[in-house]
Amino acid sequence: MKSFFIANVIFVLLIFNYGYAQELQSPNGTFTLQFSLEANGKPTYQLTYKNQEVIKPSHLGLELKDDETSLLNDFAVLDASTSTFDETWQPVWGEEKEIRNHYNELAVTLNQNETDRIMRIRFRLFDDGLAFRYEFPSQKNLVYFVIKDEKTQFAMTGDHTAFWIPGDYDTQEYDYTESKLSEINENFDAAVTDNASQEQFSKTGVQTALMMKTNDGLYINLHEAALVDYSCMHLDLDEASLVFESHLTPDAQANKGYMQAPCNSPWRTIIVSDDARDILASKMTLNLNEPCAIEDTSWIKPVKYIGVWWEMITGKSSWAYTDELPAVQLGVTDYSKVKPNDTHAANNTKVKRYIDFASEHGFDGVLVEGWNEGWEDWFGKSKDYVFDFVTPYPDFDVEAIHNYAKSKGVKMIMHHETSGATRNYERHMDTAYQFMRDNGYNAVKSGYVGNIIPRGEHHYSQYIINHYQYAVEKAADYKIMVNAHEAVRPTGICRTYPNLIGNESARGTEFQAFGGSKPNHVTILPFTRLIGGPMDYTPGIFEMDISKLNPNNDSHVNSTIANQLALYVTMYSPLQMAADLPEHYEQFMDAFQFIKDVAIDWDKSIYLEAEPGDYITVARKAKGSDNWFIGNVNGTAPRTSNVKLDFLENGKKYMATIYADAKDAHYKTNPQAYTIKTKKVTSNTKISQLSVPGGGYAISITPIN
Repeated sequence: MKSFFIANVIFVLLIFNYGYAQELQSPNGTFTLQFSLEANGKPTYQLTYKNQEVIKPSHLGLELKDDETSLLNDFAVLDASTSTFDETWQPVWGEEKEIRNHYNELAVTLNQNETDRIMRIRFRLFDDGLAFRYEFPSQKNLVYFVIKDEKTQFAMTGDHTAFWIPGDYDTQEYDYTESKLSEINENFDAAVTDNASQEQFSKTGVQTALMMKTNDGLYINLHEAALVDYSCMHLDLDEASLVFESHLTPDAQANKGYMQAPCNSPWRTIIVSDDARDILASKMTLNLNEPCAIEDTSWIKPVKYIGVWWEMITGKSSWAYTDELPAVQLGVTDYSKVKPNDTHAANNTKVKRYIDFASEHGFDGVLVEGWNEGWEDWFGKSKDYVFDFVTPYPDFDVEAIHNYAKSKGVKMIMHHETSGATRNYERHMDTAYQFMRDNGYNAVKSGYVGNIIPRGEHHYSQYIINHYQYAVEKAADYKIMVNAHEAVRPTGICRTYPNLIGNESARGTEFQAFGGSKPNHVTILPFTRLIGGPMDYTPGIFEMDISKLNPNNDSHVNSTIANQLALYVTMYSPLQMAADLPEHYEQFMDAFQFIKDVAIDWDKSIYLEAEPGDYITVARKAKGSDNWFIGNVNGTAPRTSNVKLDFLENGKKYMATIYADAKDAHYKTNPQAYTIKTKKVTSNTKISQLSVPGGGYAISITPIN
């Protein structure tokens, strides 16, 4: 690793308080930050990009509970310092082999005149945007304090087009709505769809990462980074002024955060470019997190897996072992005395079938859901002791399955559904993780479906944020990788704890079986949800008509097969599932070949085309290989994608295999129509390829020796 740090400290006398202003430029000079104090001592910032205003003057500060004097105004500048930082670091896994972390920094220390309290605001200006956070040094006049509201503002310069989901304390599992900022209110009710746990706070409230486009062609992304020991931030819009203000998730007592100095907030991030591809390529969120905290990371490895999951999601099979029990008490209920149903999927015979398929086709792991006692009585009961995470159903032999998988060279992936009972999970966590180690599981998919226990807490409140972090850190002690579903949206924590190898935290493929998602959903997620880290989207569905699996489910997967293949490239994750049933892959083995071939860890990623809501085309070079893979996902309008292969090594010949939509393909009427062709290519080759509505294409490129 190469890095350097240059500091230039500027001391400002306390009497030089009101009317203070200072500028900071990004390393390449395209961004300018201006920080100032207004006449009443209120901290304010504004941001320009290429001399164009991005954020108008916006206020900073926090309102404290039970305190007449909040941290909002009456400040004077105690001192300020500027510095430059530049390093190159290597992630354990990722889109790039190396990541550059280069920024200029301004740290302004403020003293509140009346209270003699100190608050520091630290700004970091990168070549792709701005980040800032609040810091509270150790001091006698501010030790323990409770946040009532954070008053960070993001003042927009116009009525931008936004890609948003409703602000909600408990879920991100919504389709995205595209509208003007001024139209969020009128579209809000239609944007709210049913979920297992949800609570909105305002009809102008939205979630981060929020993606916007100005009339002048600027792309703006608002999010947060390094969310640790703090509540998750949403944004609430003032329709008249078009100013967003931060809105923190409250706890059961309506408090937003419990703080003890020294401490700091997460980073608030603003990524900006006049090219949408730069938003996707930004690594600012990762760079704002601490370096890897795990000394030995050799056990953390990207995973391609299949699983006993989709058939339950579609209703073809069940998680529950029996239909006879109206209620379950673990340790009391005797499953040997009840009649098993004929739909329980996690049985020895079926799981071995999945293990055989994984072994035959080179998959690393097999996930099994519904293997453990309690699924008859798990949801919606506000039940604390719902699972123990170690007791299998009678038809699932943990030891025998482990030995069978081991003999086939396949790793088993554990499933821990908490049903939102975080207290119960923490009670059982050490035992559950040790059980995993004893039985050969090195990865766990955790779930938090339903309302949170302790009752009154929310999925995104400070207490539960701390639970998710505790689970990841505890898992690292046992050398276990975590794939958290229904947890808080990622904010780059995977840099510090790369055993957090995957998250759901958005509307994933499962909703295609719950009524469907918009066909352009996957052209928006990389601009929003994936800004904070990879997503376990669970792609690879080949049978789009769900009624063929379950006659009582008339849902339809709004995607073509070519689109599903492309997701393995466009929806970055080091944890990739082939989510469909083995028998469906066996019907389309020529298309399935791409899923088998595609890499899951990368040396280089190049975003070739991008427009939120319309299309994304990505090329990635496999880790330690000369193989390249390209993925294109398309929105609702047919489009011809044109890309150059000038990223290939000059003078070298390659063979490209192109998996594409057939001319008459359509996500709704003809989703399984695709073509496969091969052609020799070089760095001079240009590819022109049709993508139909809800379609796309996938290309594997290998050197010709």
